[in-house]
Amino acid sequence: MLSPEPHLEVAVGAEPVWIVALRRHPHYDHVRLKRVFIDDGTRHQVVMVNAEKLLQCANRDDTDYVLRGVDDWHAGKVRGIREFLDPANARIPEMPYVTITQRRRRGLLGWIGIEHEGVVAFRNGQHRARYMAYAGAETFPVEVAEREAELLISLCGA
Repeated sequence: MLSPEPHLEVAVGAEPVWIVALRRHPHYDHVRLKRVFIDDGTRHQVVMVNAEKLLQCANRDDTDYVLRGVDDWHAGKVRGIREFLDPANARIPEMPYVTITQRRRRGLLGWIGIEHEGVVAFRNGQHRARYMAYAGAETFPVEVAEREAELLISLCGA
C-alpha cells in the first residue's frame, strides 16, 4: 500500500516523477506525474497542494472554464482520463499547471478590504486534478510560477 502523501522518485539519468496515492480508486492505486517545465530557467516551482483547498479556490474562478465534479462527467470523459492517468502507460502525464490570485471576499468584510480569498485558474490539468481528488488523492503536486508559489502555499498548501 502506498503512503497517502505523494512522494518523488528519481531514476538515474531520468526526470523526477511524483507518485500520488489514490485511496478510493478500484482501477489502480496511484498515478505518476512529471513537471511541466523541466528547465530550471523557466521560473516555475512545484508545490504540494491540499486537493480540497485547491479545488475550492478553483471553483471561485469566474474568468476561465471551470469543470463540474467528476460525477457529472459523461462516461467517455471519465474513461478517457482514467486511461490517460493509468500508471501502466509508458507516457507519464504532466502535473496540473495553475495560477493563483487573491481577491476581496464577497460580503461586507471583503468590501471594506478585511477578508480575502484565493482564486485558482488552471492553465492545464484541470481534469487530472479533479479526477485525482475524486479518486481519493488528498494531496498532489502542481506547477506554478515562482512569484505565485508563496500565495499558493499559504492558501492551498499541503
